[in-house]
Amino acid sequence: MNKHRIPALLLTLSVLFGLASRGRADETPRSIDIHAKRFEFVPSTLTLKKGETVRLRVTSDDVVHGLFLRDLKLDTDLEPGQTQELTVTPEKVGRFTAICHHFCGAQHGNMKLTVVVEE
Repeated sequence: MNKHRIPALLLTLSVLFGLASRGRADETPRSIDIHAKRFEFVPSTLTLKKGETVRLRVTSDDVVHGLFLRDLKLDTDLEPGQTQELTVTPEKVGRFTAICHHFCGAQHGNMKLTVVVEE
C-alpha cells in the first residue's frame, strides 16, 4: 500500500467511527409517562430492555404517593400535580414489583407497578 494512502485511510476510519459513536451518544432515551392515583399506577406494567436507558416521568394525580423499586434503584416521593423524572438502565432481566411507599388510603397495599425487563 502506498505510504501516502495510510494517513488518508486512518483519517477516513476515524471519521466514520466518530460519526457512528456520536449517533449513539446523542440519542434521547425513550420516555414513559406513569400516573400514580388511588390505588394504582397507570400503566400497571412496563416492559423494558436490559441495558436500555429509559426516562420515567411519574406524576401523582391526587394525593402524596411514592414509587419504590429496590432492584432498579428507584425511590421517589410524588407530590400531587408534580412530575418526577427518573432515569433507569436495567442491568438484569426479570420481573420486578414497584410499590407505593406512602400510605394513601385503605387499598394502599394493592398499589403496585410491575416492571418486566427482557434481553
